[in-house]
Amino acid sequence: MTDMEKLRILLPHWIAHNHEHIAEIDRWASLCEISDNIHVKEALKKAIGATEKVNEELQHAMDMAGGPIEDPEAHGRQQRHGHIHQKHE
Repeated sequence: MTDMEKLRILLPHWIAHNHEHIAEIDRWASLCEISDNIHVKEALKKAIGATEKVNEELQHAMDMAGGPIEDPEAHGRQQRHGHIHQKHE
């Protein structure tokens, strides 16, 4: 497998994983609003915006690389662990 093929496997995972982080950060931002920690909420919302920008750049990189390709080993890892945290070398 070439480095570009590995990257085309990793990029969709990174994007999806960032979406998971965005959802969790947003949940915590809502909790901060409920407890009147508005400054913390605002900082978390900025972090969400920055993460969304990262995802845009990762998507652009994936598009330039030729789009996603499926890792044939990914399904087994996802079933065992819920999501993938694997370094591809």
